[in-house]
Amino acid sequence: MQDNAVQDRQSSLRNSGIITIALSKGRILKETLPLFAAAGIEPLEDINTSRKLIFETTRPDVQFIVIRATDVPTYVEYGVADLGVAGKDVLMEHGAEEMYEVLDLHIARCQLMTARLKDAPAVTGRMKVATKFVRVAKQYFSEQGRQVDLIKLYGGMELAPIMKLADCIVDIVDTGNTLKANGLVAEEHIADISSRLVASRLALKLKDDRINPIIQMLSDAVETAIKPAG
Repeated sequence: MQDNAVQDRQSSLRNSGIITIALSKGRILKETLPLFAAAGIEPLEDINTSRKLIFETTRPDVQFIVIRATDVPTYVEYGVADLGVAGKDVLMEHGAEEMYEVLDLHIARCQLMTARLKDAPAVTGRMKVATKFVRVAKQYFSEQGRQVDLIKLYGGMELAPIMKLADCIVDIVDTGNTLKANGLVAEEHIADISSRLVASRLALKLKDDRINPIIQMLSDAVETAIKPAG
């Protein structure tokens, strides 16, 4: 039964004339669209004002779907989307096996770090860590041989140390202004984060003749965007 389902999915992908690209909502979307425009792929209507989730583009064989960043890896992993754009933090946390990270887009750049209250005493023994990146935090502290209790939160991380819920947090740091405003300081660097283009393994196998040119055009657009002026 499972083999039949896989074969049906492969047949569907092989016969599909549309390349579906999953884009992350929010800041990443604003920085992603100019790169696709430089690659000759633009939505036919304003994504930022529309309530639609599926958008036709200037390429009749390409469509965008706009979803939550955390859902992009799932859509790509299951082959529903052929390509996707998501932050490296989301990809690290998801840990999907059925996709390739094919291109660093060099946008939405930030860092994944630990942070604690300024002047807070060092924690000896087991430490409480609040984060939405439970998988990443677990691996990071495990590699260091440090024992921690992980507390899953979905937002407002800075509040956890203030309210004594946690000794420190693991979160995305951009300018550091939010940490500073709440009396926290960034400490340990875990990873440099930027948005990445990912591709479904199955789609690359069955649609490589159409997907690879898109990847190359995006690569050229990224190279032009990051090239120093002059």
